[in-house]
Amino acid sequence: MQIRVQNNDLKIDFQLNESPAAKTLIEQLPLTLDVDNFGDNEKIFYPDKKLNVTDTKLADPQKGDLCYYSPWGDVVMYYKATSPAGGLYSLGKVINGKENIQKLKGSLTITKLD
Repeated sequence: MQIRVQNNDLKIDFQLNESPAAKTLIEQLPLTLDVDNFGDNEKIFYPDKKLNVTDTKLADPQKGDLCYYSPWGDVVMYYKATSPAGGLYSLGKVINGKENIQKLKGSLTITKLD
């Protein structure tokens, strides 16, 4: 399962894992949402529906990781590594465009890649 996050001419492709949370995200696509800065290491967006984290592994976030923070219901794209946090689940890893994560701003289009 792969998704593309696009913001104007910036593209970032992620390989999702097979977790219930990743499957719940991909079922909601396509989405057009706003991206927000959070701290100095991540960009976040809020999918329309909460993700199912049953049997989903907790994350040890590294640069390029895609995660889900269940307490707030946001998807996190890391452009710097950080410490693990309770309620942070792994969704996948970047496969193309890692350098673009930090540049994202405004509206995102998130689609499934074939």
